[in-house]
Amino acid sequence: MAAAASTTSSLARIRPPLHLKPPFSHHQRLASIRPAVTFTTAQTRPSPPRPIAVEDESVYSRTRLACGAGRRNSPATAAAEKGDGDNARRVLQSVLWVAEGVYIFWLFLLPYAPGDPVWAISSETVNSLVGLSLNFFFILPLMNSGVPCTNHVAFRTLLHDVPLAVGIRLIDAPVLHPVAEGLFNFVIGWTFMFAPLLFADSKRDRYKGSLDVLWGFQMFLTNTFLIPYMAIRLNEADAQSAPRKPSQLASVMTKGAPIVGLIGGAICLISALWAIFGRSDGNFGDLANRWDFLVSYLGSERLAYAFIWDICLYIIFQPWLIGDNLQNVQKSKVGLVNYLRFVPVLGLVVYLVYLNLDEEL
Repeated sequence: MAAAASTTSSLARIRPPLHLKPPFSHHQRLASIRPAVTFTTAQTRPSPPRPIAVEDESVYSRTRLACGAGRRNSPATAAAEKGDGDNARRVLQSVLWVAEGVYIFWLFLLPYAPGDPVWAISSETVNSLVGLSLNFFFILPLMNSGVPCTNHVAFRTLLHDVPLAVGIRLIDAPVLHPVAEGLFNFVIGWTFMFAPLLFADSKRDRYKGSLDVLWGFQMFLTNTFLIPYMAIRLNEADAQSAPRKPSQLASVMTKGAPIVGLIGGAICLISALWAIFGRSDGNFGDLANRWDFLVSYLGSERLAYAFIWDICLYIIFQPWLIGDNLQNVQKSKVGLVNYLRFVPVLGLVVYLVYLNLDEEL
C-alpha cells in the first residue's frame, strides 16, 4: 500500500491538474501563424453573388439591347450613315446625267449608231415616222379593217370621184410593216402608263418644271426627258417648298389610273400580237420572216434603235419608281405589287390597277 501511494504522488508531481490551461492553446497557435481578419464598422462582409432571377434576366436583356441601340443610333453613327447615303445618291445622280449625255450624243448627234443622226435624217425616215404616228394605238388600222373601202370602184363611179367618208373612216391608215408598227405602239403604250406613276410620285415636287410637259415630251418624242427627271428627284427635299396643286391632267390620270393601266396593258399586248400576226394578207411573211425584218430594222433605222434603248431604260425605271411609291398601293396588295414590279409592263399594270384612290395622292 505504501508503494502505491508513492507512485500516485509521483504522477501528480509530473502531470498538472486538469483544471489548469496549458500555456498556449490551439487557437493561440493559429493566431500566431495567420493574422486574424477584422472588419471595422464601416465595412461589411461581402455577400456571395445572388443568382439572376427570370425577371432580372429580362431587365438585363432590355438594358443590354437599349445600350446597343444607343451605340448604333449615336450621333457619330447617324452622321456616318447619312454621309454614306449622300455619297451613294451623288454617284447615282452622276450616272444618270452621264446616261443622259450618252443618250443625246449617241442617238441624236453622232453618226455611229444605226441609221441617220438628226442632222442628216432622210426623207424615208421622216415618212416612216409620220406613218407610225398616224397608226397611233392602231386606231386607223382597226377602223379601216371594219368598214368598206371608200376607194372602191362602185363608190367612185357613183360619186364621180368625190371623196366620201363611210361611217367614221376619214383617212386610210398607212400600210407599214406590222413589226415596225408593233414596236412603235408597244413603247408608246408603256409610256402612256407612266403618267399616273409620275403624277403620283412621292418625290415629284423636287422637279420644279411641269410634269405635264415632261410626260408629253416623253410620250410623243423620246425617253431622253425621263432620265433627267430620275436624276432631279434624287435631290435633297426642300423643307420650305409647299406641295404643288396637281394639274387637271394629273388629276384625270391619277383618278383614272386603273383605266390607264388596262388600256396601256392592252395596247402592249395588241402590239406584240400585231407584230406577229398583223396584216396577214399583206405578204409580210411568217414568224421567221418577221424576225429577220426586226433584226435588220434595228440595225438600219435610228428610230427603232432608240426604241430598244427606251425599253431597257423602262425595265430599270419601272421597278425603281414603283418601289419608291408602294405607299400609294392598297395595303392588301402591297406584297403582290412589290413582287411583280420587276416584270416589264405587267408590274406597272398591276400597280395602276391597285392604286389607292381613297387617299389624296
